[in-house]
Formats: sequence, structure tokens, C-alpha cells
Amino acid sequence: MKIDLKKIREYREKMNSRILDEDNLEIKRFFSLDSQSYREGSIDSKTKELMGLSVSTALRCNDCIFYHLDRAISLGATKTELVETLNIALIIGGSIVIPHLRFAFEVMDVLFEEQCEN
Repeated sequence: MKIDLKKIREYREKMNSRILDEDNLEIKRFFSLDSQSYREGSIDSKTKELMGLSVSTALRCNDCIFYHLDRAISLGATKTELVETLNIALIIGGSIVIPHLRFAFEVMDVLFEEQCEN
């Protein structure tokens, strides 16, 4: 499978805009709460993204895995930090998480490759 970072990011942005264009207060509040939760606080944003990655992997959400990997790497997460985070997800989620680990490692490789190009 070829990971197209640009296509995934554009789709996410397009569909988030589509959802928010409905002007539903509860949906907007949830999106806002989600964004606010990852801001700097007592726990730094990178660590929060790693936490999100671990939970998303254990819950087997590839869209969320992509998002948290993208954010964590943009915030300076190293490959070692990501692998340790994914290991926690595997311990928590068990062997059913393995297909999502494959996805995470593929995305991680492409994201680090992109980072080297820039």
C-alpha cells in the first residue's frame, strides 16, 4: 500500500470543514474540546500526541493513528519514542493490534522520509 500524505491530509481537512459547515453546536464543541486537549499544559503537546497515538492504536483506528503520528513527528517525536509508544499500545490491545502496527510503521516511515526531504 502506498501512503499518500498529501491526499490523506487534504481529505481530513476537507471532511472536517464539511462536518463543521453543518453548524451543529455539539459537534463544534467536541472538535474544540479535542483540539484544546492536545495543547501545551502540565503535559507537553508531544507527550499528549504520543498518548493519543497509543490509545488510537489500541482502539485500532488507522485514521487516528495517522493523525497522531503526523502531529507527534511534527512536534519532534523520535522514532524510538514512537516505537515505545506503539509497544504500549500492543501490550494494552494485544495481538489484534498487529495489523494496525503495520499501518503505523508504514506511515511512520513515509512521514520521516517526508521530513528528510524538507
